[in-house]
Amino acid sequence: MLSDFRARQRDYLLEISRAMNQELDLDTLLSRILYISIEMLAGQSGLIALRSEEGEWRVRVSFNLPPAFLKYLVPFLAEIPNNPKDPETTELPEINRLLQQFTFTASMGHLSSVGLPLVARQKVVGVIFIFRGFADVFSANDRSLLRSFADQAAIAVQNAQLYTQVSEDKHRMDALLDSAADGILILNAAHNIERCNPALARMLEVDLKLIIGKHHDEVIRWMTPPQGLTLATAEAGGWPLTAHAQLYVEGDLKRGNLTPALPVGITYAPLLSQAGILLNVIATVRDITRFRQAEELKTTFVSIISHELKTPVALIKGYVSTLRREDARWDRHIVQDSLQVIEEEADRLTLLIENLLDASRLAAGGFALKPADVSVPEIAQRIAQRLQTQTSLHKLKTDFPAEFPVILADEIRLEQVISNLISNAIKYAPGGDIVVSGQIRPEQIIVCVSDQGPGIAPEDIPHIFDRFYRAPDMARRTKGAGLGLFLTKSIIEAHGGRIWVNPETGQGARICFSLPRNLEME
Repeated sequence: MLSDFRARQRDYLLEISRAMNQELDLDTLLSRILYISIEMLAGQSGLIALRSEEGEWRVRVSFNLPPAFLKYLVPFLAEIPNNPKDPETTELPEINRLLQQFTFTASMGHLSSVGLPLVARQKVVGVIFIFRGFADVFSANDRSLLRSFADQAAIAVQNAQLYTQVSEDKHRMDALLDSAADGILILNAAHNIERCNPALARMLEVDLKLIIGKHHDEVIRWMTPPQGLTLATAEAGGWPLTAHAQLYVEGDLKRGNLTPALPVGITYAPLLSQAGILLNVIATVRDITRFRQAEELKTTFVSIISHELKTPVALIKGYVSTLRREDARWDRHIVQDSLQVIEEEADRLTLLIENLLDASRLAAGGFALKPADVSVPEIAQRIAQRLQTQTSLHKLKTDFPAEFPVILADEIRLEQVISNLISNAIKYAPGGDIVVSGQIRPEQIIVCVSDQGPGIAPEDIPHIFDRFYRAPDMARRTKGAGLGLFLTKSIIEAHGGRIWVNPETGQGARICFSLPRNLEME
């Protein structure tokens, strides 16, 4: 009988050795180890508790144990002192003592427990506990065999834990790459693509599967020579010299025959072995379209504002210098005309500064509205009368239904909107009627400003509300910074409305906006 028992023990050792080399799923492996342990020790039930990196003990698998037993066992494991420096001589004996005490009390002395510590590579990974209805009667040889079994099982558990950790790390890395907004390429030393994330495939408008395995130069194709050294040129010069070396290249990537080139900035980072051999190159591709647009906007801003500031300042300085000449005597009419020009140019500067301030407030988070009951027809009539004094070529009219409703809005901002629209009509229409009209809808009102000028070109309609945009043909003939309609649109949207160009009129320009009849403030 004893020889048969030892033969079975050796068979179990062989089975654990096979599991250690073949089974990498931790839960499956633990269940198999626990089953073999119960068979080998002729037990009735058992459990395996694993020790985490933080030193906490937790039951991972169990067999033939009532839930109540496990429920009351968890607090016992939580009481075990944490000694990561020497767990084998402090924590394991304490676990063994607690479980034996707990088992004896819970079974009223009918069960005993046998503990097998799982120690792999001088590290405690867990412990196996088998519950039996008789005491320990194993010889020294049996104990040596059991110890070998436990050591093999510990190595198998640790391998499965390492495999699980590697799998989880890979899963996290895959999730990170797949969710990254920037395109990412992982190249081998020969610049062949080993990995590519979906973001880059979307940027290049290419199927992800068609990118893997290709050479870097087949995917990263520059429309024109990029700014800075290319990857091939940099490596020819000795890059990378250190593990922390980075290479930045900026240019326009080809995406297809019909698709416009994509402005990108690519950062290359090397992955070197401990011997300094290049293993991989990680390329991060960032779409810099918005940065290009911001740079163009900045250039446009400087150009327009410098021009808009230069003209009134030059006129003010010229008229003041002329009036201050001591060798001339100006009659009252000339002085009044000169002062009027100075005042108009000063007002123009003030308006430009106010518009710039409003634009900066928008960039910082929008307008702060001060809503009150407002009569739009009264505002339109008041502004039309005021602006009529500035033109003799146009006739300003208002056309609102008699029952036009009072709405909740910011009166000052609405005055700014209607004033901007009428001023634009005066500026761009050579003459004729300019009409501010209103319509009533169940949930909103609609206000339109129409003129009898040349109208708005179809190609300009999508852009007229953009910041600093001015139609090319109009920009040459009229003054302006391209902020009026941008601010007008922002004010209307801050009220919960919308603004648009109505292209259905047969003559002139017609810009309309809607406002809710009941403004909901946050």
